[in-house]
Amino acid sequence: MKLLRAKAMGMCFGVRDAIGLAHDRAASGPVTVLGDLVHNETVLSDLRSRGVLIRQDASDITTREVLITAHGASNRRMEGLRQSGLTVTEATCPLVHRAHQALNKLVAAGFHPLVIGQSGHVEVRGLTEDHPGCEVVLTEDDIDRLPERPRYGVVSQTTQPVARVRDLVAHLGRRFPRSEIRWIDTVCQPTKDRQTAAEDLAGACDVVLVIGGAHSNNTRRLVETCRSRCDRVHWLQTAADLDPTWIRPTDTVGLTAGTSTPDSVIEAVETALNEWAAQSGGSEPEAQRLNEPARAGCPG
Repeated sequence: MKLLRAKAMGMCFGVRDAIGLAHDRAASGPVTVLGDLVHNETVLSDLRSRGVLIRQDASDITTREVLITAHGASNRRMEGLRQSGLTVTEATCPLVHRAHQALNKLVAAGFHPLVIGQSGHVEVRGLTEDHPGCEVVLTEDDIDRLPERPRYGVVSQTTQPVARVRDLVAHLGRRFPRSEIRWIDTVCQPTKDRQTAAEDLAGACDVVLVIGGAHSNNTRRLVETCRSRCDRVHWLQTAADLDPTWIRPTDTVGLTAGTSTPDSVIEAVETALNEWAAQSGGSEPEAQRLNEPARAGCPG
């Protein structure tokens, strides 16, 4: 078995910063996160063990301080929390903030707001709540159902595949040739890097393992990308989800992971694969990043 890591994979700086802030606030006193700080159960379990409360509804918050998740929230929602007497601390990713600023700019310039993303996702709700009438689309069929407007201003959920976003913006232009379409690219660079790396990885492997939370949108997109290049792709949350029947001794196995997946979870999956290889009579595979030479004694 040969083991390859995607060139870019795993936790991004926005998630690391959000987790670090939650740890700091928990050490200073009681704090509640409104929603899931990130979409990874391993991370959430660790936060709970540190005394962080996680509540999905603002009416259930019992601490003085509330932490906004890495996915962000609307100004309207945060102002409502402040008016109820809560101290609001933002763990919002700076690149999500950038998407908010882009949409605000388009609306201020007179464009009707449109977000390409998953309707109901916490990040998308945060983008749309400050802009009544904002449209949310994810497919060409969604665009075909839109009314014609003189001007559409488009941003996207930061974790959408940029190729899909470009295709949908192009379809919007074809659907409404008389409308002015202005698109600001808000797909974050870590997502772009991981999508490109996943596509390269899948094309070089017999089987790909994508590690990430069950509710992680960016992990779901990595799975879709890998399946476009490889027939055998499996989505797992932790090493406990591994199934020995997925892998043959002669396989080249690829590893990638979503932007909220902890390093420790990725390492545990690698360890399990190494143990399988040893038990099957072969030597432990040396993990290496795609397109990079293997380094002796280094697990990748």
